[in-house]
Amino acid sequence: MLTNARLMPWLILMLAGLPWGGTFVLTIIAVERGDHPLGIGFWQALSGFVMLLGYNALRGKMLFPINRFYLTFYVVCGVLGTAMPTVLFLYAAEHVSAGVLSIATATVPILTFAAAYLWRLEGFSWLRLFGLLLGVIAIGMITVPETGLPDPSAWPWVLVAVCAASCYAIENNIIGKYLSPDEDVFVILAGMLFASTLLIVPVMIALDVAMVPAWPLEAVEWSILAMAAINVLSYGLFIYLVGLSGPVFASQMGYVVTLSGIAWGILVFAEEHSLWFWWALMIMMVGLTLVRPREDATET
Repeated sequence: MLTNARLMPWLILMLAGLPWGGTFVLTIIAVERGDHPLGIGFWQALSGFVMLLGYNALRGKMLFPINRFYLTFYVVCGVLGTAMPTVLFLYAAEHVSAGVLSIATATVPILTFAAAYLWRLEGFSWLRLFGLLLGVIAIGMITVPETGLPDPSAWPWVLVAVCAASCYAIENNIIGKYLSPDEDVFVILAGMLFASTLLIVPVMIALDVAMVPAWPLEAVEWSILAMAAINVLSYGLFIYLVGLSGPVFASQMGYVVTLSGIAWGILVFAEEHSLWFWWALMIMMVGLTLVRPREDATET
């Protein structure tokens, strides 16, 4: 029988990964009324910031650190980790299913290791290279016209979703290289969301695509609030899991998020996928396995 100490990492893995996969369904709900992705992204970032501000205030940590380093960090990670991927996923959600978004997100660990190698943060490995190639093949399989997608013309939007995932991959390496493990992740995340909110505002105003929330709140508004809450909670739990059990165990979050995203799409929207999709999912999972950090690389 598992002890509480051994059970806790698995519980955190599920508590973070299962709802995180559900954000793809919420993303599709958020765009169904026709609001502009920038407007939706603004309210999602602002909602997450307000939630974190309240949580941090309860812990007696009202402000996030501000100096040249942190301001640069907030802006760069706010763009790569929130503003850009959120908006790109919202654009893609108008054209592809939650299941396809889930597979695109599964490329984050693969792209993270690709970026780490290019930046000389990780050594070369033939197995990892093969894993990267499998990821490319999997994405290619679901973008092949008349086989992987119900609407063949939607294939460019799969690439948009992969671009969103690449933003997360770059951000992961920046956080790993520049952020101290001793930092309070919820305080730093508040700064990132604040920067993201401010950066979206001028673009939103320039394009005249501001979103006015409905009152009383409708399904779109509730989905935005739910996405904000899930992203804040799941990201925080993920960082905590890295410190608790190490990056090898925490990297399995990619499996949970991808599979739960597909499951949520089937449960909520009764999504149906082609045989090519399921083959692509299997190949993507093998690719994820090959690019995971090695145990001996994380114990030095």
